[in-house]
Amino acid sequence: MASFSFGTGNAAKLLRIPLYAVGRIGTLLVPRGRRWVFGCGAGIGDGALALQRHASALGHDTLWLTASEREDGDATALGIPFVRKSGVRGWWATARAGVIVVTHGLGDVNRYADGGAFVVQLWHGIPLKRIGLDSPATTQVPDIPGARVLRGIVAVLYRAAAQRIRVLPAASHRARGRLESAFGLGDDRVVVTGEPRVDVLSARTDAERRTHASDVLRDAVGEIDEAARTILYAPTWRDGAPDPAVPTAAEWILILRLLEEQNAILLVRSHPLGAGGYAPPLPSRRVRPLGAAVLSDVTPALAAVDVLITDYSSLAYDVGLLGMPVLFLAPDAREYARTRGFYGRFEDVAGTDAAADWAAVLAQLEPLLSDRHAYEGASRRSATLSATMHAHRDGRNTDRVYQAIRARGSPRRREQHDNGPHR
Repeated sequence: MASFSFGTGNAAKLLRIPLYAVGRIGTLLVPRGRRWVFGCGAGIGDGALALQRHASALGHDTLWLTASEREDGDATALGIPFVRKSGVRGWWATARAGVIVVTHGLGDVNRYADGGAFVVQLWHGIPLKRIGLDSPATTQVPDIPGARVLRGIVAVLYRAAAQRIRVLPAASHRARGRLESAFGLGDDRVVVTGEPRVDVLSARTDAERRTHASDVLRDAVGEIDEAARTILYAPTWRDGAPDPAVPTAAEWILILRLLEEQNAILLVRSHPLGAGGYAPPLPSRRVRPLGAAVLSDVTPALAAVDVLITDYSSLAYDVGLLGMPVLFLAPDAREYARTRGFYGRFEDVAGTDAAADWAAVLAQLEPLLSDRHAYEGASRRSATLSATMHAHRDGRNTDRVYQAIRARGSPRRREQHDNGPHR
């Protein structure tokens, strides 16, 4: 079942308006320092972790704002100072920060203390589906009397929050146009630096990336036969609606049969904001969960994957940096285009043969696993798609983002005094 929807999330935001107002008054009274604070809606990882490592290595005082015991443990393991984002300590750390770095939204840090800060929004993928101000889903509210007025209020609040962003990195000029539209920002704030989160897919040699990624996967899902091919299935979020691609019992039989015949492993990564019933009727080591509860950031593991199956995920653009074939399973493509919308046409990314069910996608997968020429052809198509969206592939995106932050007047020296309680 889905665990979150824009409607319920926006309703909660409207109820918290008085808290936002009190928090804003507080930030007018509390002077900001030079500390950089980081948050990520998916956990300790993504571009926020890449930038935190970079800024910390250059002498900046950094602090991570966590949301759970797991994030506390991950931060401890990585040696990153942290405090919980909620409560007084999280508010104080956010209110005193000179730079706030997020990947999903201002709720990645303490949402009541961002006023007046230098906000860096790294986002978490090149948009294929419409996002932000471009998507009607963003302003959804429960179907109650006055819903139209409430949607208007949500839109105003969303646009106002977006205007606080000082730096929003884009992977390319093509991606920049989408982000400018989605956040209502000009090109002085949306900068083509490449995305820090994908540096791990470009840095080092192919063999080194594969070895590192295999270690990440092994820690997450256990040992995998070195001769086995690895398939990652990553469906995207349906804005609170059920996932239409959850396999039936009959489809699970087809999936398991192909995995056995081709000595392959299927890793299932459900979206962290929704969960589908992706468990076969009978336990099988051929199918292993790889959701956010297992691995918060999947990008470092991608180099150990051989084929990606997805629908509307930005991973379709990212894995082309590795030359990884992509298959599309999108049973609701027409309805999704009508209700959520795409940037351009879905067919421009997925081609005309996107599968509508598991039988169709398995028919496309089988030759990729059994025919080297078919695999290489699909790999070239994936790399070509990626090249249209990723302008940089030198592993230096994080440094370019850092330089863009510095050029726009962020705090430059390490804070000499403690900005608040931390661990």
